[in-house]
Amino acid sequence: MRSITATLLVVAMVAAFACIAGCTGTGADDMTHLRIGYQPSTHQIAHFTAMEKGWWQEDLAPLGITKVTDNQFGTGPPEMQAMLAGELDIAYVGAAPVVSALASGLDAKIIAAVQTQGSDLMLRNDIAYESPQDLVGKEIATYHPGSIQDTLLRTWLEKNGVDPAKVIIKPMDPGAATTAIAAGKVDGVFLPDPYPAIIIAEGTGRTIVQSGEMMKDHACCVLVATGSLIREHPDIVEQIVRTHIKATEYNFEHQDEAAELYSAKTGQNLDTVKASFKIWDGTWTADPRIIIPSTIEYTNLQYELGYIKKPLTQDDLFDLSFYEKARA
Repeated sequence: MRSITATLLVVAMVAAFACIAGCTGTGADDMTHLRIGYQPSTHQIAHFTAMEKGWWQEDLAPLGITKVTDNQFGTGPPEMQAMLAGELDIAYVGAAPVVSALASGLDAKIIAAVQTQGSDLMLRNDIAYESPQDLVGKEIATYHPGSIQDTLLRTWLEKNGVDPAKVIIKPMDPGAATTAIAAGKVDGVFLPDPYPAIIIAEGTGRTIVQSGEMMKDHACCVLVATGSLIREHPDIVEQIVRTHIKATEYNFEHQDEAAELYSAKTGQNLDTVKASFKIWDGTWTADPRIIIPSTIEYTNLQYELGYIKKPLTQDDLFDLSFYEKARA
């Protein structure tokens, strides 16, 4: 189960050699382009609001940023590979892929939380379910190894006396997994919102367990910044956190508008997006202090699963200073 770590390490080495050959470095005065990674999930809706309302550009312009671009990824592991390769400055991504990437040599830190909980384990409506034992032999589509969903699902199965090897866990992007359960190609899925709401709206599946039941108040998505951005442009990082906090708080007060902005950017049905806000068990938050215990726990779980070589510490994972300054 160490393939994800090996892959990320290779990407890191390639990026390092490429930089030796041609990088000039990011100086204190030449940061003009901010590159953001994200996924099409309502978990990360703070980014959608900040991007679509022009807040990233507006708030960072006084600090020299003239261009802001965002890049969509299906799941967290490939997003972290892109950051390892030097293609992203900040990323909205699950905490577990960050753990894998940091263990593989990524120079970065979590600078803010994004949300907690918010994923559903679902089965097709024609499949009976009474206990986790009923999942033996079933095909469950979820995010790739090293992701939040993969880590939680495997750990939850073990805690309930089910060998994960006896469940066919298929790595898929959320769109492909949603299509697969609708077509009867898999028995179930474990996905973040709004995909459970989409599946319920289409009548192709039902929720049997929400992720908060697997691990209460667990960290899900986080905001990550590269080490070079943190060291060379702390003023930009502090403003990034301020804008993220502003967008998070705005979404609580303007949920219909947040849904509209998200729907317009992703093309997902607006009513379904609004429904996802009502049925999920998650909540948006920017406070990284809330997610420290569960993020550290992910390092222990990934170590037990064989994804990383040793657990990581709070100092390995977090830089709380920017949130503290933003809140001060």
